[in-house]
Amino acid sequence: MFAYYIDLALRSLKRNKVLTALMVVAVALGIGASMTTLTVLHVLSGDPLPGRSAHLYYPQIDPRDMNGYQPGGEPPGQVSWTDGMNLLRAKRAHRQALMTGGQVPVQPTQANLDPFYVDARYTTADFFPMFDTPFEYGRPWTAAEDEAAARVAVISSSLNNKLFGGKDSVGQTVRADDVDLRIIGVLGDWRPSPHFYDLYLGQYGENEDVFVPLSTSQELKYAHSGSVDCWGAGGQDNMKTAPCTWLQFWVQLDTPADAAAYKSFLTHYSQEQKALGRFERPPTVRLRNVMQWLDYSHVVPGDVRLQTWLAFGFLLVCLVNTVGLMLAKFLRRGGEIGVRRALGAARRAVFEQLLIEAGIVGVAGAIGGLLLAQLGLWLVRQQPVDYARLAHLDPLMLVVTFAVAIGATLLAGLLPAWRACRISPALQLKAH
Repeated sequence: MFAYYIDLALRSLKRNKVLTALMVVAVALGIGASMTTLTVLHVLSGDPLPGRSAHLYYPQIDPRDMNGYQPGGEPPGQVSWTDGMNLLRAKRAHRQALMTGGQVPVQPTQANLDPFYVDARYTTADFFPMFDTPFEYGRPWTAAEDEAAARVAVISSSLNNKLFGGKDSVGQTVRADDVDLRIIGVLGDWRPSPHFYDLYLGQYGENEDVFVPLSTSQELKYAHSGSVDCWGAGGQDNMKTAPCTWLQFWVQLDTPADAAAYKSFLTHYSQEQKALGRFERPPTVRLRNVMQWLDYSHVVPGDVRLQTWLAFGFLLVCLVNTVGLMLAKFLRRGGEIGVRRALGAARRAVFEQLLIEAGIVGVAGAIGGLLLAQLGLWLVRQQPVDYARLAHLDPLMLVVTFAVAIGATLLAGLLPAWRACRISPALQLKAH
């Protein structure tokens, strides 16, 4: 029976090609616009570390002076060198990583390559296991190499491809800012988005190509990039002693009880530092996991959310037009429907057939909308914004496109199909 209804629907749609085309175009335009913006919102608001983000937390404390203090205000988003090292060495979490970012010049030994700058990450040993970074070759550095400020580096697969043709480069050296660093590891494909662990260097920027122990970066005086927030009269000549926040600190806490205990530890630490005279403000601490931190930081641009709502409003307008077109089409077939009813077809059977016809319009509209969405995403990728490269339709959004198109069109077809089925067969036959 289902195949028979499809055959009837296709015959009906072919009889009035202009009206059918108008319905398909209306659905396609609405689906194309809404799926373009929804896909962008989906990729921007996704979980960068599925399965792990709920256990990774970003501690915040407030070491500033009383200038500008407001009760209940938020603490800084970064930590100072002194506080970062104190929290790191306290080892109150399962894992902890202190880090910052920068840029270093790479001087290749190959004659065909000119020197170039790459983004770098200066961090501690737990960074790699805590964020579950995959390794194509080699290993991360150890805590002992952290302490010794070892001249070692982990590089990205893209840099490894550029310098060594993708071969195992463990044991080779990469010359960064006139210093030879021994390569001990090459990362695999690891591109978390957003760039959650350091939002100060671009929320959707590219990942770093060189990873160096934080202690090594300080000893070699590698340039620091990112945000610096200072207070008081101290200068920035020595960032280790300056009253400035400029480092990111992450911890791994595997249970809610661990998180509660760590937040209590942060409060006690702040009280202790206040008693020592380092902190002036009352203890103010925050402990947010990855998704909470992204939400607090407003990582998803507000205009993207607005565009999504506007696009779905446009889809609603398109569906209202589709309702009108279907109503006109179904009511014009009153004679055909009356004959079927007079020959014994149940009202429910006619209703199902008309909905199947609406569903076919939805499938055609989904295909057209998918093509328009691909065009829309291509236009997004041409924009000068850091998230443009992420605008791609993944398998989930492909399924959502068809589901929304077919579901919305079936919903739009309910009223026209119901109205067409409610007219008495005698009146339909008499009128025709």
